[in-house]
Amino acid sequence: MSLKSSIATAAGKSSYWFLHTFLKGGSSLPGKITKRLDPNILQTLARNYDVIVITGTNGKTLTTALTVQVLKEKYQNIVTNPTGSNMEQGIITTFLHAPRTKNKRPLAVLEVDEANVIMVTKYIKPKAFVFTNIFRDQMDRYGEIYTTYQKILNGVALAPNATIIANGDAPIFHSKQLPNPMIYYGFANQPKKDIKATPNTDGVLCPQCQHILHYHYISYSNLGDYFCPNCGYQRPKLNFALTKIDHLTPKSSQFEIDGEPIKIEIGGVYNIYNALAAYTVGRFMGVTPTQTQQAFSKGKHIFGRQEEINVDGKAVTLILVKNPVGLNQVIDMISTDQDPFTFIGLLNANYADGIDTSWIWDGDFERLPQMNIKQFITGGERYKDITYRLQVAGVDPEKHLVEPDLDKVVEMIPNAPTKKVYILATYTAMLHLRKVFAAKGFIKGGLD
Repeated sequence: MSLKSSIATAAGKSSYWFLHTFLKGGSSLPGKITKRLDPNILQTLARNYDVIVITGTNGKTLTTALTVQVLKEKYQNIVTNPTGSNMEQGIITTFLHAPRTKNKRPLAVLEVDEANVIMVTKYIKPKAFVFTNIFRDQMDRYGEIYTTYQKILNGVALAPNATIIANGDAPIFHSKQLPNPMIYYGFANQPKKDIKATPNTDGVLCPQCQHILHYHYISYSNLGDYFCPNCGYQRPKLNFALTKIDHLTPKSSQFEIDGEPIKIEIGGVYNIYNALAAYTVGRFMGVTPTQTQQAFSKGKHIFGRQEEINVDGKAVTLILVKNPVGLNQVIDMISTDQDPFTFIGLLNANYADGIDTSWIWDGDFERLPQMNIKQFITGGERYKDITYRLQVAGVDPEKHLVEPDLDKVVEMIPNAPTKKVYILATYTAMLHLRKVFAAKGFIKGGLD
């Protein structure tokens, strides 16, 4: 390690210690300080690691956490960024506080923001990339889905020998020929038909002839067993497949991967994809199906992803939402709850959320009035937008409370008319809530 790198590393570690000792958080600032002193520090910090990069629009944080759980069945001292601090400075911080290990090639499993993949591969040559999906998200930052994918590919181009583990049900991930070895996972649990995606679905044009893609079946949005009736383009052969869904609740999912029974303690079809990705990474890294079953059975709660928090006797589930596809999957998931519940929708529009909130109009909020929801609460910096959206969706104004202040929203929870409460929050609103919950002793720690 050069003198410059040594000084930068010492400064970064010192700032991390101070922030976490006295301010109980800080996942980006140590990385910013370190990079300012040594712009190439990531190359130095990560040089002895085998790195797996997980990227895509939805599911990065949960896929990363599940992958770490699976790999821990075989590997020790895995470095990861569990709080979702997935830009370059956050990844530098991750390596700064990584424990020393005697392993010659320890593992790092990193969630990486789509636009930051190239920031990582400038300095690190990953062993594998995991592609979860690409949907419209934060249009001000990413643009359309093809622009987002190109941002990822610009980074992948710097690591042509890395294996790509991709969601085979996403047409975009089979749209360009790449030199990398490819492994595909997907769903194969329904009888074959000939159907089209619903109107206003992104990414359903054939990349070869621009004809509208058809599907043998669709899991959700544009994901499924696609094919082009015009030119013969079709989904690639899957290396690992979901073969059966047995039972779904808001809190758990039981299914089979290549005939192997799996259960995860988290609900939603969209989260089965995340588990399938983690399973595939595990098989790629030599983890057996039995070991994966054991890993998933541990049911560890994931930061900000369907965390259940006891707030004065109320079972509060905190769920991150950030784009229409993810939102609709969450709405679908909570619709499986047989018990009455309270719905809280919190909308911020900071840089980390995406400053354009028009995406809420593509969300299927019209389903909410049909559910067994006893009370609605809306809030956050853009409370007027989310409040109006629910009004248009037909929510009963007699059941609808409005509170912009997130601290006061937390104070309202103990008075909710139901035992169960679902909070759907954008990223910075979710972070704010966790700080409040931590300050009140409902969870341990605010950001880590």
